[in-house]
Amino acid sequence: MSVCRAAAAVCCIALAWIGAAGSVAAQERSAVRPGFTLPPGTAHILLLRPHITVGAQSTAGLFQANADWTAQAREQIDAALALAQRTLGNDVMRAPEAIGADTRLIADYQALFAVVAQSVIDYQFFKGNRLPTKKRAGQFDWTLGPEVARIARGQGCDYALFVDTEDAYGSTGRKIFQLLAAVTVGVGVRSGEHTGYAGLVDLRTGDLVWLNADRQMGGDVRTPEGAAKRVAELLEGFPGRTAVTVAPGATPEAR
Repeated sequence: MSVCRAAAAVCCIALAWIGAAGSVAAQERSAVRPGFTLPPGTAHILLLRPHITVGAQSTAGLFQANADWTAQAREQIDAALALAQRTLGNDVMRAPEAIGADTRLIADYQALFAVVAQSVIDYQFFKGNRLPTKKRAGQFDWTLGPEVARIARGQGCDYALFVDTEDAYGSTGRKIFQLLAAVTVGVGVRSGEHTGYAGLVDLRTGDLVWLNADRQMGGDVRTPEGAAKRVAELLEGFPGRTAVTVAPGATPEAR
């Protein structure tokens, strides 16, 4: 078998599951729980430490974490969030550094939030795959459960703001595979995956009252400009947000 024919065979096999994963593109990006409003200046919001993962996408599309890239992204996104939180129209405070059992508790709820956010994309935002219970116009009924209030004990907060981003930059092998797929079987393969979720959870009920989620976000989170773009996309449509212009290079106020 020639090299080209072998490459074509590999492409056909891999594209079966790559295409399936990439075909479920979100037709919607955000939603608010029916009846929910957040007038500016009325709420105390706990901003949890963002869950950030950055790495490379292998030739076959597998994620390979990169600790250096993740550290760079965390620094840049933290700085961008510090500036952006002043535009959210409410009292937003950063969660203190968790210790002991609280570390595990918060990590568990961040993982749960990511699962719920992915479910919203798959089974509500993508209309063709919408669950029967989510088909009613304006329906948005998702929850993390009332026990989520434990993550904010003693903080006096009404809501928790979750932020989750995962970026996989296409490796050289992935880019070659992308080219081979286009040349040999005429199918487009995406090189790189950039997913982000931001959600507001009512700490009294555990209900997800607002979510902005997308599997094709922009901005290289390892750079100041890219992180600022990512944070702007994550917080787009935040309820009760006020229009505040932050000058480039401004220093965020300490909280």
